[in-house]
Amino acid sequence: MGKLELKFVQEAFETNWIAPVGPHVNAFEAEFCQTVGSSYAAALSSGTARRTTNHFGLNMTVLILQTHPALDMTEEQFFQFCQINPNYRIERNAQGELLVMSPTGSETGHHNAKLTQQLGNWSDEDGTGIDFDSSAGFKLPNGAERSPDASWVKLEKWQAIPPQQRQRFAPLCPDFVVELRSPSDNLQPLQEKMEEYIQNGAALGWLIDRKNRRVYIYRPQTPVECWQSPETLQGDPLLPGFVLQLAKIW
Repeated sequence: MGKLELKFVQEAFETNWIAPVGPHVNAFEAEFCQTVGSSYAAALSSGTARRTTNHFGLNMTVLILQTHPALDMTEEQFFQFCQINPNYRIERNAQGELLVMSPTGSETGHHNAKLTQQLGNWSDEDGTGIDFDSSAGFKLPNGAERSPDASWVKLEKWQAIPPQQRQRFAPLCPDFVVELRSPSDNLQPLQEKMEEYIQNGAALGWLIDRKNRRVYIYRPQTPVECWQSPETLQGDPLLPGFVLQLAKIW
């Protein structure tokens, strides 16, 4: 497969390399046409693309690419695909679909930084695990490749991963995950993603909905809890002593 790159290429849609759902193609979707040479273009010719519903009328979106089975990007090819497109957050679900997300707004990025800062400060003092920001990718047991907004992995689990694999998308599910809902995010896909984390080995997950000031708490074999406007979240017993101050997140 040739070099993968994302460009503003309206012709890719016009020639049905990727066929968007809907009557028009916006600039974000046009940007995510893959132009990788004739062999890859031919593989994409039977693919489809669709966008998730945007309830907020904003220009940010998630483009879901369903590619031809002949494409079948390997783990290494997918990793390189993400590396040469660092301005975008790219995931792959268990069905092999590529989920290409537009960059978050500046305000969401600020709140995400406050989230990872608090987790990182606690993790440095605790020393029993490794913390990660939203740029880290993980290959879950079900085959999905995800990048939670913040996450934490027990030290013994992390050390069991060969150093070479740590340089790619580590084959594990974090023990603790956080997803921060931005104004353009639909709630249901995030809830489904949180369930996926739990089903694949996460022991604790927080879905923070800033718009509605709600937090959804996920644990294995436990009904999801929904808290309205909490001031803090406590990570005990998995994260002993970790308290997330939500005043810096709301």
